[in-house]
Amino acid sequence: MPDKPSPADIMPLANVMARLRDPQCGCPWDIAQDFGSIAPYTIEEAYEVADAIERNDMAALRDELGDLLLQVAFHSRMAEQAGHFTLQDVIDGISEKMIRRHPHVFGEGARREDGHAQWEAIKAVERAEKEPDPSALAGVALALPALLRAEKLQKRAARTGFDWPDITGVTDKITEELDEVREAATPGEREEEVGDLLFAVVNLARHLNVDPEQALRKANAKFDRRFRTMEEVAGAAFSDLSLEEKEELWGEAKRREKLA
Repeated sequence: MPDKPSPADIMPLANVMARLRDPQCGCPWDIAQDFGSIAPYTIEEAYEVADAIERNDMAALRDELGDLLLQVAFHSRMAEQAGHFTLQDVIDGISEKMIRRHPHVFGEGARREDGHAQWEAIKAVERAEKEPDPSALAGVALALPALLRAEKLQKRAARTGFDWPDITGVTDKITEELDEVREAATPGEREEEVGDLLFAVVNLARHLNVDPEQALRKANAKFDRRFRTMEEVAGAAFSDLSLEEKEELWGEAKRREKLA
């Protein structure tokens, strides 16, 4: 009987993925996939990891991290079959990158307090070597969630000095954008102005050191809880209530939450 693999041994997963993708005896669905068809699942699994963390559900986090790791193995196997790289290349690459970007940890005589500045400087050099685009915004992925991409674009711009000096300019900009939303006359104009308003709100979150994605997730969860309380209190008659009655239920849901 073979020895039990180490908990850190990723090869059993790699072997499972290789079997699933085997053209002769693998799973038809897995064989049919490509990078583009699997990418949405990869994004979904990352969000499910974040959800498990938000709920502080360690059992779910273990499972979701496994699902996310499967995505890494899946993409790596497809790349290996196409002759691009292997799962070991992925592991070696990220290991080397972490060492390279942490000279304050792995270098001799380095000071740990300089870590963040060194990290950013090394990333900037790496981007300059890899990216033909000389812009300070180069490399901010288009596929990022919109709130996250807005924040990253703003941070990159801020490094060049293009930023509000204090929060007053940011809040004034939000007021300005809200006025423009009110004045928008066509669907296209309204979409554009609402986008500008959201971008300005992300800027406010950044200046307040608030993660906008996390803040919105929490707001969504709060709305979900309170709305379900409204439904529970009203029962089957909820949909037939007037808006004023529903507003009263909303207030009741808020009071219950504070007392809980």
